[in-house]
Amino acid sequence: DGIKGVYHINAVDEVTQIQIACSVEKISEHYLIPILEMQIRDFPFVVLGFHSDNGSEYINKRVAALLDKLLIELTKSRSRHSNDNALVESKNGSIVRKHLGYMHIPQKWVPLVNEFLMNHLNPYVNYHRPCFFPEIKTDSKGKQRKSYPFKKMMTPYEKLKSLPNAEDYLKPGVTFEDLDATAFAISDNESAQNMNKAKRKLFQTIHEQVNQAT
Repeated sequence: DGIKGVYHINAVDEVTQIQIACSVEKISEHYLIPILEMQIRDFPFVVLGFHSDNGSEYINKRVAALLDKLLIELTKSRSRHSNDNALVESKNGSIVRKHLGYMHIPQKWVPLVNEFLMNHLNPYVNYHRPCFFPEIKTDSKGKQRKSYPFKKMMTPYEKLKSLPNAEDYLKPGVTFEDLDATAFAISDNESAQNMNKAKRKLFQTIHEQVNQAT
């Protein structure tokens, strides 16, 4: 119909791989600022830096003012250097596009999509889906080499807890006891099943409404 669909915005922590995926109706600061505030709020630890792509929707005065207020350093990717954001680009493919696909989702479904992301997909990937983490070794010439052994495989939440003095990184009022209650409320398999069930319901609802409209 020539009308743009929803846009997916994914924020990924480079150390733990904890991610907060959300959707917006349009790419403009009117829609992005509230989502950015929510993403920063939902990370359990204090965010020290924000690295974005080179899009002007992220690099503007309002975003810079928000991050400055929160004492967060803003950096951005170089033009035509996709590797600058390699981790989030990988997550966009392996998580966001895998589960939401490339189909056109009308903008009016943003609340329903965000309900799925916040209540099902994000908790699943952060607490129940293991990720590979690199093991970095430096050779005799000073060159660093990465490997991804299975022993380094863990969930993003497990990675957070494994950090030295991990409690020191948590936001005021956030405790591992509270986070554990979320992480261990259901099993990994139950979380995956609940997420897939919610995903089927989401797309069934959208498809039914789209078919009725046509």
